[in-house]
Amino acid sequence: MIFGIGAAITWALDTVILGIALATAVFSASPMAIALASFTSTFLHDACSALYTLVYLSTRGKLRTAMRTLFSRNGLVVAGAALVGAPLGMTGYVVAIDNIGPAYTAAISAFFPAWGALLSTLLLKERMKGYQWAGLSVCLVSVAALSWSPAANVPGNWAIGIAAALACVFGWGTEAVIIDWKLRDASIDDECAMQIREIVSALTYALIILPVLGGWSCALDALRSSAMPFIAIAAFCGTVSYLLYYKAIARLGAARAMALNITYSAWTIPFSLIMLGAMPDLRGVMCALLIIVGAIVAATDLPSLFDTSNRRA
Repeated sequence: MIFGIGAAITWALDTVILGIALATAVFSASPMAIALASFTSTFLHDACSALYTLVYLSTRGKLRTAMRTLFSRNGLVVAGAALVGAPLGMTGYVVAIDNIGPAYTAAISAFFPAWGALLSTLLLKERMKGYQWAGLSVCLVSVAALSWSPAANVPGNWAIGIAAALACVFGWGTEAVIIDWKLRDASIDDECAMQIREIVSALTYALIILPVLGGWSCALDALRSSAMPFIAIAAFCGTVSYLLYYKAIARLGAARAMALNITYSAWTIPFSLIMLGAMPDLRGVMCALLIIVGAIVAATDLPSLFDTSNRRA
């Protein structure tokens, strides 16, 4: 539970700080910079995260193990999960924002834990009790309500935007389930799996996505700009978040870990207030509370939590 909630809190910090970086001039310097801002910032973010994780695993004496794991059968499956979750999921998210706007995209993509929970039930036989499904439902509906602010018109193609948002749901939810499946193998370490994830993501953006989009010049401009320190700090928070998230998946299972992870949308409210002075409205506060309570119910075995029969008097 602590790992899952810690992952959500640090991802909320990542989100707010990355938002500060995206508000700097380099990401609005030209029409191309605006169009590719999400792709270039994601590449720089994940590249920094991959470097942080390399340093972390080196201090833990796990770097050789991680590299050996990468070229094993299990490591290739983890790499496949990274491709599904990072380039597919994140690219779908960005394309959806470009076509239907951030409000609709956030509301639809918030349902990736529901897809992941269903997939876990079907493939991994991970069982959730009725009250846990109810908690997950409350959490997801509250996330959608928090994100919902419909506009009269959408900026692009509605069908493409909806399809891209659904691809995001598929990617993020499927990644967590595959990682859960592989982490049940004693030969796979959650920290090594996270290193593989960040390396694969950064290389995919560097070698495929940015060259196809012609985005390397924008990425280099951002690297040399005042935005880079904020991206580096955000990436550090994101690295901590993913390390905790993978630990939560290993200990709680994909469904419960995702339920806790989605609470980042609630934790962004106090961080936005503290760091940006953004005052939340009543809807935001109520939704945030429901998200956190619903996620905790979804991730907790309540009878065991309140069972005092095995505790010392």
